[in-house]
Amino acid sequence: MAAKILANLIVMGSSILARAFVQAYRQALANASKNGVAQEAVQNIKRASKTMTEGEARQILGVTENSSWEEIVQKYDNLFERNAKNGSFYLQSKIHRAKECLEAVYQPKEPEKK
Repeated sequence: MAAKILANLIVMGSSILARAFVQAYRQALANASKNGVAQEAVQNIKRASKTMTEGEARQILGVTENSSWEEIVQKYDNLFERNAKNGSFYLQSKIHRAKECLEAVYQPKEPEKK
């Protein structure tokens, strides 16, 4: 008899704790979305995953800091065409992003118009 009562208490206690945990989790999610913390975290993750450093771009294209823009374009065309024939879309997109990254470095900034 005592074992049955003890078992019922354990089952009831664990179900109460589980409900309290779920309720606390839902409240934490609601607070995070009210404060914009969740959206900011997602945006930071997206930004970090899309950014390519200049060094990484140079490694992908196989150029150095002293390379001219023409040499970079030549390497880009060569690698892009090779991957178009028997490569992967992922590699092609990495090559393209590397060129875009270096393009921002090599192309002169346009003056802002007022």
